[in-house]
Amino acid sequence: MMSWEQLEKIFDRALKYSLCRKKNLFVIPILVLCGLLIVLCRALAITAGDWILLSLTFLPVFLSSGLLLAAGVVLIRVYSQDLKSVNVGFKNVLERSWQVLLNISYLSLPLLLAYLLLWTVMGVFYLLRELPALGDFISVILAFAPFLLILGAILLGLFNIVMLFFVTPVVALKTGVRLKLIEVVYLRLKQGVLSNCIFLFMGILPLGICLSILVLAARVTGASFFSQSGSLSMIFQWFFVMIPFSALLSPSVIFFFNFSTECFLLQKHKELAAEESR
Repeated sequence: MMSWEQLEKIFDRALKYSLCRKKNLFVIPILVLCGLLIVLCRALAITAGDWILLSLTFLPVFLSSGLLLAAGVVLIRVYSQDLKSVNVGFKNVLERSWQVLLNISYLSLPLLLAYLLLWTVMGVFYLLRELPALGDFISVILAFAPFLLILGAILLGLFNIVMLFFVTPVVALKTGVRLKLIEVVYLRLKQGVLSNCIFLFMGILPLGICLSILVLAARVTGASFFSQSGSLSMIFQWFFVMIPFSALLSPSVIFFFNFSTECFLLQKHKELAAEESR
C-alpha cells in the first residue's frame, strides 16, 4: 500500500532532478519546435474556415506527441541513472537509444490518424450545414454528432497525455517498443486504478499550473502589445515569445517524466514484493 511519505519522497526527488541544466538545455529546443508548430497552425487559422480551424486547433498536439515521446525516453533513461548515482551523459544515452526513439515516435501515429478520421467525418456535417434550404434543419437535428466528434478529439488529446505518462517509462526501462507493450501497460493500469489516477494528477499538476500561468501571460501580451499588421509579423512575434515560454516550461516537463519514472519503479517494486510474498 502506498503511503503519503512514499508519495512525498518521490515527488520531492523528481522535483529536485528537474532543475538540471543539461536536461533543460536538451528539452528547451524540443519545446521550441513544438511551440513553432502551434504558432504556424495559429497563423494559418487566422483566415481559415471553421472546419480548417478545428483541425489546426488539435493537430499540433498530435504532431508534438512523437517528439515528446522520444524526449521522454531519453529523460527517463538519464533519470534512472541519476537514481543509481551513475553519471551517464546525454550523448551516450542517445547513442544507445536511437532505434527506440524512432520506434516510439510511431506510437503517436494511430492517435493522429484517429483524429484525422474524426476531422474528416466532421467535414461531412459542415457540408450538410451549407446545403440550401435543408442545411439549417439538418444542423439542428444532427447537432449531437459534431458534439460527439469534438468530444472524441478531446478524449484523444487526454489519452495522449496518459500515453506519455504511462507508456514512456515502460518503453524506456522495460520492454522497448514491442507487440506486448499495450498488454503490459493495460495490466499496470488495471492493478491500481486509484493510485494510477493519483500519480497522473500529481505528475500533471506542476505542468498544468506552469502552463496556465504562461498561457495567460502570453495571451495578455498578444492582446495588449502585438501588432496586427500581418500574419508574418505575428508569426515572428509568437516565435520569439515561445523561446522564454519553452525555457520556463521545461522544468515542469522534465518533472512530468521524472515522476512517471518514480511511479513506474514504485509499482515495479510493489509487484516484486507481491511475488516474493507468494
